[in-house]
Amino acid sequence: MPVTALPHGEGRPILAGKKIRVLCVDDSALIRDLMSEIINSHDDMEVVAVAPDPLVARDLIKRHDPDVLTLDVEMPRMDGLDFLERLMRLRPMPVLMVSSLTQAGSEVTLRALELGAVDFLQKPALGIRSGMIEYSELIAEKIRAAARSRPRRIQAGERSAPKPLKSVMVSSEKLVILGASTGGPEAIRQVLEPLPANCPAILIAQHMPGGFTHSFALRLDKLCRITVKEAEDGERVLPGHAYIAPGDRHLKLVRSGANYVVRLDEGPPVNRHRPSVDVLFHSAATQAGRNAIGVLLTGMGKDGAAGLLAMRRAGATTLAQDEDSSLVFGMPREAIAIGAATETLALEEMAPRMLALAAASGRAQRV
Repeated sequence: MPVTALPHGEGRPILAGKKIRVLCVDDSALIRDLMSEIINSHDDMEVVAVAPDPLVARDLIKRHDPDVLTLDVEMPRMDGLDFLERLMRLRPMPVLMVSSLTQAGSEVTLRALELGAVDFLQKPALGIRSGMIEYSELIAEKIRAAARSRPRRIQAGERSAPKPLKSVMVSSEKLVILGASTGGPEAIRQVLEPLPANCPAILIAQHMPGGFTHSFALRLDKLCRITVKEAEDGERVLPGHAYIAPGDRHLKLVRSGANYVVRLDEGPPVNRHRPSVDVLFHSAATQAGRNAIGVLLTGMGKDGAAGLLAMRRAGATTLAQDEDSSLVFGMPREAIAIGAATETLALEEMAPRMLALAAASGRAQRV
């Protein structure tokens, strides 16, 4: 059977004519029926089975060997997180979590991403049927990305704090401008967690819906030595801080006198996203030029490629995550293909390289 090329070079090849096989696990019969209806309406995917809980799902996984699993967070008989942790230890596979938009739901979803889930789907708060049907294209897009992803086996007790990086003398003018999508929450954590408290300011656009970015920032703030927060319009950009774009607004960098300032924008989506990585990168190219370090991490599609190229042309050093360490290689590959990245690095190399570039810039400015 021939292999077909993937749009934007997203990741592992999918056999031409072979549908993506999906197993849906949810205790709600309505959600199971809606997911089946939506997925089966797309020619390149099909639901091979549904399960009301993880115990039933366990046997169906053995029987059907699905390409992607959609998994409800809260279910009877076995919690979705417990099942996910066991699954990623014993039989790693692409998993999409199905989450409610609540504070508790968002925190559990972020924990699921840490355990190895590829991404998550958000249940509508009201009008579940109409809301889920409106999500049809998004659901299909996330399933395609999951099918092309590279999940890895999670070993028991594997999660440990990374070795802290040493503090360096950096220029207060230096900034890190970072963008990510699918696989981004965990990749961003791995970049931020080892950074010293006096690292350059970091602005982050992560594709994530409103309501989740606040929990994401709080979770990172507890893990990191730097201050991590959801960005607020008009606030001054300070070293030792990371500012995460709210899930329903674009994040831009602007100048106010001698200072950098955050600007939030409710403009239309760019590349189908708000926040858009391109919007952030283009603002950094204009406002910071060679004082910025651009970083593009794992994600599906091409958001960020054009903006990273604009940053490079403005004199910035630009880094793209390599294929082997990317959960989904779409966004970095697009940037590399158009010559936007000055360097391509593994995820574990990003934080040390960012600090080295900032320190080199600081020495150059002091000479």
